[in-house]
Amino acid sequence: MNLDTLIIAIAIAFLIEGFFPAFFPNKWQAYVAKLAQESTTNIRNIGLFIMAIGAVILFVAI
Repeated sequence: MNLDTLIIAIAIAFLIEGFFPAFFPNKWQAYVAKLAQESTTNIRNIGLFIMAIGAVILFVAI
């Protein structure tokens, strides 16, 4: 992996992260408010699950 690939990956992550607040601000705000009420254990489990999916995709892609 070179620096160009890393920059492209970060740019894609920014595009995905910015999509929902840009085009669905009301739904995104409601989601964030609901997320703020979740327990830290649930949030941690969701984060670990998302990381595991990313690791599997990365493993398959390489």
